[in-house]
Amino acid sequence: MLTHPILINRPFVITPTGTRLCRPSEAVLDILPETHKGAFAKEDGEQVLDAEGKRLV
Repeated sequence: MLTHPILINRPFVITPTGTRLCRPSEAVLDILPETHKGAFAKEDGEQVLDAEGKRLV
């Protein structure tokens, strides 16, 4: 990571339904359990899901 610090900005997310390199951040939505449905905004504030869990993008 010292040689390639950009790797730190590439989070891996592990859930019971799979593992994903979550860049862009909304890639995590494909592996979240069905119990997590609601509003979702990216780190820059851009809204991706509305309050009902429907994609806006």
